[in-house]
Amino acid sequence: MAQKVEFCAMFTGIVETTGKVVGVSTQAGNTSFWISSPIAAELKTDQSVSHSGVCLTVEEVLPDRHRVTAIPETLAKTTLGQWQEGQVVNLERCMVLNGRLDGHIVQGHVDATGTCVAVSQDNGGLVCRFRFPEQFAPLVVEKGSVCLDGISLTVFDVSRDEFSVGIIPYTFEHTNLKHLNTGTLVNLEFDLVGKYLLRFMQTRAYSI
Repeated sequence: MAQKVEFCAMFTGIVETTGKVVGVSTQAGNTSFWISSPIAAELKTDQSVSHSGVCLTVEEVLPDRHRVTAIPETLAKTTLGQWQEGQVVNLERCMVLNGRLDGHIVQGHVDATGTCVAVSQDNGGLVCRFRFPEQFAPLVVEKGSVCLDGISLTVFDVSRDEFSVGIIPYTFEHTNLKHLNTGTLVNLEFDLVGKYLLRFMQTRAYSI
């Protein structure tokens, strides 16, 4: 009998569409969300979908909505613990192996939350600045990639605990960034390659 091979879902940070939280319920510490979206009818149970950068498993599908559940660990380390009905969510189905990687490699495993500290207009687009936990500073490099609420973006003007991103009008109109304000929390996933390199350097230092 052939052995089943399982892979972790991967994403690209290119948002397909947005959805809206239309139901929230809590049981035994877990929280379930019903998400209404244009792609609901195309989803299936057991499918992995990025919800504003958080990989969640589709548990139930109706013609216009689907249900996912977050455990306490996810609720504590992402923005999901604050989601209420009406929350706008960025959605991306997992990438297929014969597709183009238009963004960068994203796992849907949020490293930390960041806080929007400034939003300004810039030649028809937006420049948004975010503060993040300082321990992740080695993973944020000038002109590097970050996944912010499920969106692949390039960072610039990097400091020890802040970075900026530029938002073009298309991204603004087709993601939840149109609802961004100063003080808004976002999910952050830092570059996977950078995390492996940092871990390699740390363990190499241990062995010396």
